[in-house]
Amino acid sequence: MPFLLDSFSDVKKELKKKMKKESSGLLPFLSENDKQCIHLIREQTRQLNQNNVTRTQAYFQFYLQHPEIHWALLGHMVSRNVGWNMTDLKGELLTKLLPEKDQKAIFFFLERGSWLIFQDVFPQFLVYDLSLRRGRDMFHLLPFLHTSTFMETMWRYFWRSGDSYTLAIGTVINEQSYLEKRLIQNTHFQNTVTGTVSFKMYDFLRLNNILFPYCLGEKREKASLTGATSRYFTSLHERILFGKELYSLLFQRERILEGVLKWTLEHPHTGSRKDYWPDLFNDVKESSPRSIYKRRVKNCELRKGAERLYSPPLKYAWPNIPHEDATSGDWYEDWHVLDYIHKEVSLDGEILSNYCKTLETIELAVMAKEAILFREEE
Repeated sequence: MPFLLDSFSDVKKELKKKMKKESSGLLPFLSENDKQCIHLIREQTRQLNQNNVTRTQAYFQFYLQHPEIHWALLGHMVSRNVGWNMTDLKGELLTKLLPEKDQKAIFFFLERGSWLIFQDVFPQFLVYDLSLRRGRDMFHLLPFLHTSTFMETMWRYFWRSGDSYTLAIGTVINEQSYLEKRLIQNTHFQNTVTGTVSFKMYDFLRLNNILFPYCLGEKREKASLTGATSRYFTSLHERILFGKELYSLLFQRERILEGVLKWTLEHPHTGSRKDYWPDLFNDVKESSPRSIYKRRVKNCELRKGAERLYSPPLKYAWPNIPHEDATSGDWYEDWHVLDYIHKEVSLDGEILSNYCKTLETIELAVMAKEAILFREEE
């Protein structure tokens, strides 16, 4: 029988024990019914993990059914941003800056990371949903879905405590730790993406803004924005803290949470930035493909007479791609990762001026590149 986790100190004791490998390494016996549940969970996850749009929507639908699972909404909003970053690679500006080979490499890096997270976290959500429907803890299924022993402990604690905050931050810790060896430290991606000039430029141009559009109540075309800029993407420590900051921004300000939910319900995710700013972006190309680029944006407004920036829907930008199975293995080694749960973070949520400067900086980079090419052709 699993250890009863009634308090956070119980969680710490359990994780210390697991770190020392004192607990039995034997997996529990599975009934035929359990085996069928695992098969259905895997199949449902596979069907919903087709592309950024399907997984983004799946997170949101799950949150609407289970608003106590805060990470589902956080995951949905971050996944929207990943989709926008993917379509930017085929949008108005980055197609003029990045070689096609680098566009594809960065897309696959973003897609692989998103796919990995979904195939790890969504089965956990489905086991929780199954537990509610059965009226009993079904978390003995988690090891068969390759879930970290860290998260099995966090789910058992949540089942008894209802502590949504601790489960959400635990999930942030888990997902970023899960990605570390499979994506960030993966030699292939270091050679083709994170170690390349294009990725460093991508970082330099501050394309790592995470935006949370929200409605203030009145009817308006252009959503308000809050959010933050990710720095030191390759640092696990910084990514976990950044996830905590985004969680705080979303769930510790009631006005923001209400506004984000209102906007999200009214705007299904397509991957196009037109979803939140249709007066600045369009999912149809308005400019001539051969025209020399001229500045169109000032303070996040179109200059007089300028065409909107092209931002395609995901389905027209990138095809669905097959993925190799994730490598197995549990990242959990040290109970001190629990320190992140209570680590203080602060975030003001001011993103608009930063985002506006990002757009203008990219425009200048495009114009500079075109000027160099024009001189070379003379």
